[in-house]
Amino acid sequence: MKERNSTFAQRWNATLQSAYGTPTIALTRGKGVEVFDVEGKRYLDFLGGIATNVLGHAHPKIVKAVSRQVETLSHTSNFYSHPQVLLLAEKLQAMTGDKTARTFFCNSGAEANEAAIKLSRLTGRHRIVAAQGAFHGRTMGALSLTGQPAKREPFMPLLKKITHVPFGDANSLARAVSKRTAMVILEPIMGEAGVIVPEPDYLKAAREICDKRGALLVIDAVQTGMGRTGTWFGYEDSGITPDVITIAKGLGGGLPIGAMIALGKAAELITPGSHGSTFGGNPISCAAGNATIEEIETKKYLATNRQFGLQIMSALRPIPGVSEVRGKGLLIGLDFEKPIAKTVASELLELGILVNATSETTIRIAPAFVISQKNVDEFVRTCTAVIRRHG
Repeated sequence: MKERNSTFAQRWNATLQSAYGTPTIALTRGKGVEVFDVEGKRYLDFLGGIATNVLGHAHPKIVKAVSRQVETLSHTSNFYSHPQVLLLAEKLQAMTGDKTARTFFCNSGAEANEAAIKLSRLTGRHRIVAAQGAFHGRTMGALSLTGQPAKREPFMPLLKKITHVPFGDANSLARAVSKRTAMVILEPIMGEAGVIVPEPDYLKAAREICDKRGALLVIDAVQTGMGRTGTWFGYEDSGITPDVITIAKGLGGGLPIGAMIALGKAAELITPGSHGSTFGGNPISCAAGNATIEEIETKKYLATNRQFGLQIMSALRPIPGVSEVRGKGLLIGLDFEKPIAKTVASELLELGILVNATSETTIRIAPAFVISQKNVDEFVRTCTAVIRRHG
């Protein structure tokens, strides 16, 4: 008997908690930017596992690296070193351009941000400033940083002494940061909030404010990182150097891994026993991370991401019903004049295109770096037809 998406939905509801609702399709295989559901239907993946599958699905370099590592050494605990973790830490240090950079490995963006909170406490200060609308994770500490009341309120009380200010407003940030502030955490571009891009001088102003008050500046590059926006972490165009960078999602090319990278004096705060993670920096995920970075460098995806991003945004802007297209590289937000985002995303799904609606009026686009001109043309053509019907 041929399996169907509806059967998988029933099995999901019978065995899994409803944290994500019930998926309408069940994906069983993928290659590049294409995935296929249990019924054999093909989809063009322009969500990329929410900005995670940066090299697409079943990339041969990642498959080879992970397979070889599984056959060699799968897990060591952090009592011991191994080649893959050292190589990945060296690559991340080189990507920052700062020899003082030191990395703590974990398993997700939320864990990386939790590690940043703990590091900031070691300054002797406790106050934190974050942005309204920001998303930094759903674990209790990371959720305390997240500036979205709907996600926070069911779990109150959260960590105290965290102030949320309007994103992109340097004056509000300056008023909120004091000599008792341990850290300021900002996304270079707010992804979950709908791909909100600040003014070019915002991060530079944030750096100056933190320097004046002695606070750490933490850049959450979980969505903007790994070259998605055309630079390794997403903040480089502002000309700043942060004290801490958190990264995950695309770092493992689809495998779970996160990192909290501290620079300068902040790199000296974590000491033996102050933090840890059983699976952090495990050989398999690190092997995937090394293969991912090497392929991004080899194929020069930082440059092509910028080019394809500009092309996609330019093609979507003139569509009737579109109010704004914003973003950088392959992290793009598509805003509508009417609350049709969920309808558009649903119809695109029916037509074999994967995106997601971050709100009633915004769709997020975050495809793999391996997209081709043919993929872009198919996406723009299908998207244009759907928006014209509803816009």
